[in-house]
This record gives sequence, structure tokens and C-alpha cells, in this order.
Amino acid sequence: MNLHDLSPVPGSRRKAKRLGQGIGSGTGKTAGKGNKGHKSRTGGGVRPGFEGGQMPLARRVPKRGFNNARFAKEYQVVNLGSLEKLEAGEVSVRELHAAGLVRSLSLPVKILAKGDLSKPFTLKVNAASQSARQKVEAAGGKVEVV
Repeated sequence: MNLHDLSPVPGSRRKAKRLGQGIGSGTGKTAGKGNKGHKSRTGGGVRPGFEGGQMPLARRVPKRGFNNARFAKEYQVVNLGSLEKLEAGEVSVRELHAAGLVRSLSLPVKILAKGDLSKPFTLKVNAASQSARQKVEAAGGKVEVV
């Protein structure tokens, strides 16, 4: 079987209903919207979450406490094991980006301790876990927070 042989299962696809195509089409005049009323008008219909005037769920549910989601700092995580493919020496966010280990130069980078390190690196990053620092120093390198 090749790509040009693929086709939908017979009966699984149906032509779209063409609305407002004249009296003989069966969907002419009001185009299946009935006569008058809010839902027959242009732009008519209710917004998402509207419950017919009943107090919406988002307002019925109690809200308490503080949520840090708006203020949380989102780090790009790099594990020590993935640094092995780089050459030993000074490694900054630019080198990590060039190697494809981080997706953005503007977001902060944090080093985590998953994996082992055998080469001495001088890492210039935004943050590092305590155990990652220990592993880097044990391999003869150091971590500089910029």
C-alpha cells in the first residue's frame, strides 16, 4: 500500500450541508435557524461558560489562598548527563542553545544533577541545584550564577 492508495472508509465522510441555497434545497430561507430569536441573528448565541443565567461554575466555586502560578519563574532544565556530549571548558547559555540543549536564549537556565559528569566544566547559568554543583565540583569544574 502506498500513500496514493489511502482513502477514507466509504460512508465515513459526508459532504458539508450547504445552507441558505434557495427554497428547493431544504435548507433555504432561514438556513436551519428557525424563525426569529437570539440564535437566529447574526452573532447570536451565548458565550462559552454561559449557563442560562444560573450562577456560572467559575463563580460558584470558593476561592481561597494564594497561587504562585503568575509569579513562578520558569526555567529551562539541563541535566548533567546531557552535558557529556559537549567539550570540556567554559559553557554558557549560548553554547547550550547551539548544542540544542535549551530552546530559548531569553528564558533562564537551571542545571540539575541527573546523570554523571566526567569532564571539568565552568558553567555560566542562571541557577543550579545543590547536588548538581557538588557533582560539577567533584569533576573538577565550577558553577557561576549569572
